[in-house]
Amino acid sequence: MKLEQTETDLLGKWESVGNKVIADKICERIKALTSQWLQKIAGGGWETLYRDPEDGRYWELTYPESHMHGGGPPRLTYLLKERARAKYRDVAKLSS
Repeated sequence: MKLEQTETDLLGKWESVGNKVIADKICERIKALTSQWLQKIAGGGWETLYRDPEDGRYWELTYPESHMHGGGPPRLTYLLKERARAKYRDVAKLSS
């Protein structure tokens, strides 16, 4: 379930199956990572910053399809520490 060093962007998709819209495997993985592995650092709602407890990398959870119900499928993107600090100013000090 951990993130690989080569991963930098996970983009979920919704699939139409009959009359239903179903989250793909990437959506399910993002959900598992953000609820069971990554540590929430700041934000919430449409933009949330997480930290990988193993390698210290920062990850941002967003919902880029804002025109869709619920913001659409999730996206989990790696952020450089400097970018995370600049965007999430309410975080006084992000650990190294």
